[in-house]
Amino acid sequence: MPILKNAKKKVKNIRKKSKVNNVYYESMRTAIKDLNKVIVAGDAKTAKEKLNVAITKIDKAQKKGLIKANKAARHKSKLTKNVNAMK
Repeated sequence: MPILKNAKKKVKNIRKKSKVNNVYYESMRTAIKDLNKVIVAGDAKTAKEKLNVAITKIDKAQKKGLIKANKAARHKSKLTKNVNAMK
């Protein structure tokens, strides 16, 4: 445990920020999982809607610095390719 006052404050702020970061990261992962379930089910219309939601969540996570730009691009490319293959 930190002893200095500023170190204690830093730990407190890191915990708060981690909670916020986890919300963004988990919502991104959930959106991707939901889209994959719809792709497996074969519903093209719902898949397009879920794709837009997933891409938005991925972009937000990338903007917050939770994932790198290449990982975001890789996810978006893979998901878009899978949705387009349903046609």
